[in-house]
Amino acid sequence: MLEREQVAEHHAWCPPPLLRHAVDHYTGYRYAGFEPGRHMGLPSRHLTFIISFDQPLDLTMVVDGRRTSSTFDAVVSGFHTAPAVIRHDGSQHGIQLHVTPPGARRLFDVPAGDLASDAVPLDALWGPLAAELRDRLDAAPTWRDRFTVLDAMLLRVVASRPLGAPTARAEATEAFRRLIVTDGLIDISSLADHVGWSRRHLSGEFAAEYGVSPKQMARVLRFDRSRSRLVAPDAGSMASIAAECGYADQAHMAREWRALAGASPSQWLAAERLPLVVEEWPEEPASASR
Repeated sequence: MLEREQVAEHHAWCPPPLLRHAVDHYTGYRYAGFEPGRHMGLPSRHLTFIISFDQPLDLTMVVDGRRTSSTFDAVVSGFHTAPAVIRHDGSQHGIQLHVTPPGARRLFDVPAGDLASDAVPLDALWGPLAAELRDRLDAAPTWRDRFTVLDAMLLRVVASRPLGAPTARAEATEAFRRLIVTDGLIDISSLADHVGWSRRHLSGEFAAEYGVSPKQMARVLRFDRSRSRLVAPDAGSMASIAAECGYADQAHMAREWRALAGASPSQWLAAERLPLVVEEWPEEPASASR
């Protein structure tokens, strides 16, 4: 039997300055010739916006304690504390946008909390504009052209939002910023003191805006950092990564991984057969090829 030729393309793109409050970066990908399997969409500090080419995205998530599956040409998902499962036939082709919490309001006219632990078809948020985006991306011949189409469409959406549209409360925004800069390594009582709210009030307001509590977000951020360290070229031992990311010990990190990723760190590394995402992004758009 002839072996299937494997293709693994990965392209990074920084959006223009006017969009960077809403989208951190874009990732274009094309994988082909691999064995059919599952790709785990892990909890992270970004909301997820995926546009799938060639075939719909087959996505399973836990929503309100129930496992739900559906297929999407384009989908938006908020913060989540359980892995999303993407089933594939050995090929994956699309673009993922890493959306910030303010980007939920600017791009989709809803707080991030409305998208939490859910998968929403893009056309439910954008209406006919979703089909226009797909058509323009399908007609774009190169990755650079596709990213340029995305830049233009997102700028158009942001410009269409009315002046004075609702925004997150300043205290909730500062609490989220503080969690990000500390990678979740901050006591929630100290965080509440920092923004001038009681811990209870902070938890309620934060969850209303982002769909997760400050404690849950801190867990996700520690996990996200540990995942980045695991795949870094200079990654140390599991025990050193656990200590660096604020876990009591390696066993504690493994328990958190099983809860948030459905596998231990070593199991995830062994199962993740496709090329891993590079976590460093240029200030200017990366060169993109076909």
